Amino acid sequence: RPSLPVLWLSHLAGKTYSDLYELSVKDTETFWGSIAKERLAWTKPFDQVTDCDLSSGKINWFLGGQLNVSVNCLDVHVAKDPDRVALIWEKDEPGTEERITYRELLEMTCRLANTLKSYGVQRRERVAIYMPVSTMAVAAMMACARIGAVHTVVFAGFSSEALAGRIQDAQCKFVITCNQGVRGGRIFDLKSTVDKAVKSCPSVRHVFVAKRTNNSVPMGKLDISLDEVMAGQSSVCAPEPMDSEEMLFMLYTSGSTGKPKGIVHTQAGYLLYASLTHQYVFDYTPGDVFGCVADIGWITGHSYVVYGPLCNGATSVLFESTPVYPNPGRYWETVQRLRINQFYGAPTAIRLLLKYEENWVKKYDRSSLKTLASVGEPINHEAWEWFHNVVGDGRCPLVDTWWQTETGGVCIAPLPAEPGAEIRPAMAMRPFFGIQPALLGEKGQIITGNDVSGALCISQPWPGMARTIFGDHQRFMDAYFKPYQGQYFTGDGAYRTEDGYYQITGRMDDVINISGHRLGTAEIEDALDEHPDVPETAVIGIPHEIKGEVPFAFVVLKESASENQQAVVEELRHLVATKIAKYAVPDNFLVVKRLPKTRSGKIMRRILRKVAMQDTSNLGDVSTLDDPSVVSEIIEAHKHYRSHKEGRL
Repeated sequence: RPSLPVLWLSHLAGKTYSDLYELSVKDTETFWGSIAKERLAWTKPFDQVTDCDLSSGKINWFLGGQLNVSVNCLDVHVAKDPDRVALIWEKDEPGTEERITYRELLEMTCRLANTLKSYGVQRRERVAIYMPVSTMAVAAMMACARIGAVHTVVFAGFSSEALAGRIQDAQCKFVITCNQGVRGGRIFDLKSTVDKAVKSCPSVRHVFVAKRTNNSVPMGKLDISLDEVMAGQSSVCAPEPMDSEEMLFMLYTSGSTGKPKGIVHTQAGYLLYASLTHQYVFDYTPGDVFGCVADIGWITGHSYVVYGPLCNGATSVLFESTPVYPNPGRYWETVQRLRINQFYGAPTAIRLLLKYEENWVKKYDRSSLKTLASVGEPINHEAWEWFHNVVGDGRCPLVDTWWQTETGGVCIAPLPAEPGAEIRPAMAMRPFFGIQPALLGEKGQIITGNDVSGALCISQPWPGMARTIFGDHQRFMDAYFKPYQGQYFTGDGAYRTEDGYYQITGRMDDVINISGHRLGTAEIEDALDEHPDVPETAVIGIPHEIKGEVPFAFVVLKESASENQQAVVEELRHLVATKIAKYAVPDNFLVVKRLPKTRSGKIMRRILRKVAMQDTSNLGDVSTLDDPSVVSEIIEAHKHYRSHKEGRL
């Protein structure tokens, strides 16, 4: 690897990763202040770098400064190189990709921004975006940023109820969607999902409908045909100067309670952090084609399909399809055709693809690849080795990135590092500039030294971190800053190796990771508990060889429903798919008479997890249970369930 191209900053030239990292945590103001001045285009310079206090949840960066995010992502590049390709939209059918230049994307953004303004979208108002991966979806995000509106992108696989809940919580007045989506050779309706959602959302004034297919869909009194209206709008739109700490977007993520939380990211700090991490974690250099195959409905799509790459003037790939359509060589055929230099994907997809013949990879030319990266969940050794050796021919650094919706960008990853530094399989390893990890014990004490494990916290603020939960700052404090005073608590556990590297060991709360999508078990339980024949449920996560984790549901039925268990279970499957999304439906439903509870009424999920994993030889202390005999009942029910399931197979 070439030596570290030091932050594109002349006065820091010649510094190593270690020098820069030390500067970033010891002299935060100098480090971030100088980078912010040089990397971002400001309408009004900031006069204070930071004003933060983690113990009270106060987080402010670049105070007094004003800028516009869309200007930093579009106008600055149009001024220098208007015909550079900004986006390659890799559509569902291979070979039908569309390229859009920075000039074209700016014009599309301005037409869309003028359309929003003409229908009354005001600064600071929330706009829900429910769209598949497409150039129009990116333009919608940029248009909101241009006029100072706040976007909340909702993954286009979510049900109408899940969409409605997010629209209601954010009090969105406007929704941008498509008539339909196309994925894996199938067409699916989006407009009808939005129609259902909007019926229970009185705040919504208009629904803008873009065309992804040529099929017509019913249009109602709230609906506006986006393509038609945009065609008549000016391709110039003056950008709103935004204060550094005004809201840029909200993104909903699951927590350990049932209600998803709207994580708030602001303007300058988020953009700076997304841009810096995009350059250094993936070893991006100008002219590269950056291929992140995440959906824009997740934070990975925000930071590493849209904001980070566009701020850096990169060519970013928008991947609309699936890893196995029309065959398991899709990713690698795309790499060959688009000459992708960095490939960023999820362990779930890698685990799925390694089940197929290696020829699906090797028949395509992957010599353009420089860096491989994984995101969404810890990558297991088998997937890491296959990704590194088969896909990358053992010659590309493979960076296992650890971060969260709440962190805004990558916090721990093997790169950046000194030239030639080691990369260990399946390990996140090194903190990024400005990130100071800490491991804490059960009593809140900081665990020092190496070869130790604990709760993973971050000891000092960084520009990309979330600022609050929309409408509920107390919940933000309780979730991230109360568990360990003066620290940001990630909710994950970690191990620090003898050499001081970080290995993520997984969630410490009731949040599971299904194919890289974080989902609170409480959210699934809330959906199941709505069934009239189900007085209570408990959902836990168990390992799955492809998806990483899957939900396992323990269900208590009313006596009157015990005769038609199978019908109730089918109704429960439908309920979860309708309330949340298909991917949230538990793989297993075990009907039990009662759940293991402590005397205070808390369900002991630890015991349920052991039963589901068939690890009943060491159940630990069950003396705190109200009635310990419930455990043997559940074990018997599970044995019967398994034998019945295996008999069917």
